[in-house]
Amino acid sequence: MAFDGRLLSGIGVMVSVVENGNFVRAAEALGLTPSGVSRAIARLEAQVGARLFDRHSRQMNLTETGARFYAEVAPLLETIGEAAETAADDAAQVRGRLKLSVDPWFARVVLAPRLPGFLASHPQLFVELRVTNTFEDLLDGGVDLAVRFGPPVGSSLISRHLLDTKVITVAAPAYLARRGFLTEPSDVAQHEAILFRDPQTGRPFTWEFHRQGAVVEKLVVGRLLFDEPSAALAACEAGAGLFQGFELGLAPWLESGRLAQVLPDWAEESFPLYAYYASRRHMPAKVRAFLNFAAFDLKR
Repeated sequence: MAFDGRLLSGIGVMVSVVENGNFVRAAEALGLTPSGVSRAIARLEAQVGARLFDRHSRQMNLTETGARFYAEVAPLLETIGEAAETAADDAAQVRGRLKLSVDPWFARVVLAPRLPGFLASHPQLFVELRVTNTFEDLLDGGVDLAVRFGPPVGSSLISRHLLDTKVITVAAPAYLARRGFLTEPSDVAQHEAILFRDPQTGRPFTWEFHRQGAVVEKLVVGRLLFDEPSAALAACEAGAGLFQGFELGLAPWLESGRLAQVLPDWAEESFPLYAYYASRRHMPAKVRAFLNFAAFDLKR
């Protein structure tokens, strides 16, 4: 027999009749009229093709078939109720496995150092990171939430703006001492650049310098091309050249003196960070917790 959603509803009415003893008390418990309960039982009997109740007395007694049917379906109905309660608890409590799709810069430089604090606040939560810099199929493979830099992409997903970050140019102090300091964007032509690959084009990002509405684009040259930020930062820290990236996440390098910002007066370009998820309705607590974390804690 093909499944009919009304079958489950009828079984619920049947269980209420058995538990309450008759149609009248079952109707009161369910918020229905006695005739509504009677019609629901009649539909259920028609669906299963058997008489379930003996209606010859005021007390509703199960037939032999009805008793056997009740014994089989009542535990299943209870299991469904328990599953619904569990789902409601999961939606209300921050627990379970949170699957994130994040780009390499955000994963390594921004998120990973802050994850211990996030997990400490939610001891029943497990985080699974999928690191990729592509925009295709943002929530493919059961991912709960994706995070990407750049303007929002055309998608059926919900996009939420988290923050904006500046694009800055940095270098190791030892490199600057060896090759000289920069005073104008044109000075980059005399320096070695550490290049970073644009995941959309496959080519190195162009370098731009922004100040008071003016935009200067410069062709840079370098012998190192990366598509992984931690490697690019390590090379920059080792003195391989200038590197241009997001200010977000670089505070530990700048505050410790491992890297120094160059041309700070030409660093007014900003880039947005967006989160993507499937729906605003019935948002799991684990997704909501991460969005709040990203919107507030990552700015510090």
